[in-house]
Order: sequence, then structure tokens, then C-alpha cells
Amino acid sequence: MRKKPPIDAVVPPAEAVRPAVGAVRPAAGAVRIAAGAAAIATVAAGLGVRAVADGDLAKYAGDALYTVLVHALVVVLAPRLRPGTAAGTALAVSWAVELAQLTGVPGELARASTAARLVLGSTFNAPDLLWYAVGAAAAWALHAAARRFRGRVWPDPCEG
Repeated sequence: MRKKPPIDAVVPPAEAVRPAVGAVRPAAGAVRIAAGAAAIATVAAGLGVRAVADGDLAKYAGDALYTVLVHALVVVLAPRLRPGTAAGTALAVSWAVELAQLTGVPGELARASTAARLVLGSTFNAPDLLWYAVGAAAAWALHAAARRFRGRVWPDPCEG
């Protein structure tokens, strides 16, 4: 019969999951304010792109920024999410909205409401799926960098 390993071989010591000295988890309110500011900046960036560019550049930049905006809103709603989880959620929402356009329902809603057209779009375009992924990657990178820059990274025991 095999001997079971000692408990400390299976469960990491408490020091491995505690934050480093001086590292603190930012208050949820502060994270929400930062994410809200990021959402406003993203909308401004989208309007800026539309003001200075047109055609494919404006369209695909808008697609990427759409996912960045969804990422910011996800963080407003759930400020403790890790950057990868928030980016994955934003990408899933963006893809779901795009794929829903195959049903025609968003197109019907878009004809009735400008707000629905802006949020849901109207027609499916496969390249949009790629640009949503680009936006999710950018949002992840900015979110992760912001956590490191602020020096308030809560250590992740799953990351090496």
C-alpha cells in the first residue's frame, strides 16, 4: 500500500498564497472607478477613430474597441476578476452578439432603435470575430499592465 504524501506536499504553504509585504488588493470601488474611466476613454477613442478615419480602418478599430469597452464594463460589474477572465468574458459577449446577427433579430431591432444598432449591430461579418479577439488581447494586456504598474497585484497561486 502506498503512503500518502504529507499535507504540505499537496497544499502550498500559506506564504505562497499571501500577498507580498506592501502589496495590497485595491478597493473594489477604486477598481470600478478606474474601469469606468477606461470605458469613457474607450468610447472617446472610438469616436476619435470615426472622426479621423473611415472604411475598413474605422470599422475594424471600432470592432476591437467594442470588445475593450465590454471588458471595461465587465470589470465595473466584477472588479475582482483577473485580466484573463475579464478579457475572455468580453470576447465571449462580443462573439455572442456577432453570432446573434445570423438570426436576423439584431437587424430587426436595429431598424427600430439607434441604440440597438450601436450595441447589437445589424449584419454578420466573419472578420469581426478576429477583431474582437484583437480587442480582447489589448484589453487583457492593458488590464494586466495596470495591475502591475500600480504595484497592487494580488499574487495568483496558479501562476508560476
